Amino acid sequence: MLDITFIRENPDIVRAALKNKNREGIDLDRVLELAGERKKIAGEVSELNRQRGVAAQNRDAEAGRRLKDELKAAEEKQQTVEKELVALLIKIPNIPSADTPIGPDESGNKVIRQSGEKPQFDFEPKAHWDLGRELGIIDSEKAADVSGARFTYLKGDAALLQFALIQFAMSVLTSREKLEGIIKDANLSVASTPFIPTIVPVFMRSQVMNRMARLDPIDDRFYFEKDDLVLIGSAEHTLGPLHMDEMLEEKRLPLRYAGYSTAFRREAGAAGKDTRGILRQHQFDKVEMECFVRPEDGIAEQDFLVAIQEHLMRELRLPYQVMLVCTGDMGFPDQRQIDIETWMPGQEGEGGVKGLYRETHSADYVGGFQARRLNTRLKRADGSTEPVHMNDATVFAVGRTLIAILENYQQADGSVTIPEVLRPYLGGREKMEKVII
Repeated sequence: MLDITFIRENPDIVRAALKNKNREGIDLDRVLELAGERKKIAGEVSELNRQRGVAAQNRDAEAGRRLKDELKAAEEKQQTVEKELVALLIKIPNIPSADTPIGPDESGNKVIRQSGEKPQFDFEPKAHWDLGRELGIIDSEKAADVSGARFTYLKGDAALLQFALIQFAMSVLTSREKLEGIIKDANLSVASTPFIPTIVPVFMRSQVMNRMARLDPIDDRFYFEKDDLVLIGSAEHTLGPLHMDEMLEEKRLPLRYAGYSTAFRREAGAAGKDTRGILRQHQFDKVEMECFVRPEDGIAEQDFLVAIQEHLMRELRLPYQVMLVCTGDMGFPDQRQIDIETWMPGQEGEGGVKGLYRETHSADYVGGFQARRLNTRLKRADGSTEPVHMNDATVFAVGRTLIAILENYQQADGSVTIPEVLRPYLGGREKMEKVII
C-alpha cells in the first residue's frame, strides 16, 4: 500500500502508475478527498476529547454528556471514512521504478542480457512431454484420470532430479562462502548473510494474503470459503508475513529466507494454453527467496537475487535471457520486476519454428508496499521507524527447470544427460534411466 502522504504530494506520479499498470478504474480524486476528510475528522475528535477533559475538570455533567454524544458521532463518521479510504488505497498498485519500461503487456518487456550457448542438434529435438513419456518419468495421462487436467506424476529420475535441484539450491543459499563468490562475480556491494532454509505452510488466511497484495485475482487461487483459507501460489506468499506486525531492529537486517513448498494455481485464464506437458500446472513445487532489508539496500538486494538465479543457471549450463519487465506486465505490488526466460529447444515458437524462451524465474522488488500493509517496520539505530523493504525471487520453479534440462540435455537416442552439477545427488550417474514397470 502506498503512503497517503506520498499520494497527496505526488498525484501525477500515482495517476501515471494507474495508467501504465492498467488500473485506471481507481478514483484518485475520491482518495484525496477522503484523506482530507479523515484528517479533518481526526482533528475534531482530538478537540472533542480535549473539551471533555475540561468539562470533567469543571464537573460540568451536562456538557460532558453533550460532548460524549458528539464524540460518538464523530468516531462513527471517522470509521466510515477510514473504511472507504482503505478499500480504495489497497486497490492502488505500487509505483514502477524509474528504469521500468512502459508497455501494455509482455510485448513491452526489455531484454537486458543473454547468457549461454543454445545446444545444436543434428536431429529434431523433442518436447519434454515426449521425452518424459518415452522415459516413463512423466505421466500426465494417469494423473488426469486421478486428479484432472494440469496435474502429473513425476517418476524415477524426474523425481530424483527435483530433490537434486532443491539440495543444490540450498547448498548455495546457505553457504556464506558461495554467496561471497556470487557477490564478487557480480560486482555488488551487499551483505553475504546466508538464507534461512524454511518449509512453509501451504494454506494461509485470505486476509493475510490480501495484506500481501497477492489475493487478487481470487479466481487464480484455490479458496476454501468454509475455512477462509487459500492455497499459496508460491512460498513467498507465506514467507512475506513471517514478520507481520513486528518491529525489526536495523542491526538484524538483511533477513533472508529460502522457502520450499508445493504451490497451487487455478490457471483460470489459461484455458487451452500450454495444455501438454508440465509447464503450466495446478500443482507444482518451488524454491523461493524472501528478503527484508533497509530501504537504501532494496535495489541492490534485488540485483543480488538475480545474480544468484544466474549463477544457478550457469552451473546447470542452461541458456537464458534476463528481462526487465514492463509496467503492463509486472505484478500489482512490484516496484521493479526482473524475469529470467530459459531456452527450451523442444517448444514450438511462431510459424512452427522449434525453440523459444519461456519464463522460469522472477525477481520482485516491492519496496515498502507490502510491509506497509503487513505492518512490518524497521527501527533505526536512532529510534526512528519506517516500513522495511522487501524482495522475493524464484530460486527454482522445479517443473519448468526440469523441462529445460530434459529439452537441452536430450540426445539423439532419446536419452537425457544429467547436468554435471547435479550428478553428485544422483549417485554420480551421467544419464537419466528409463522407468520400467
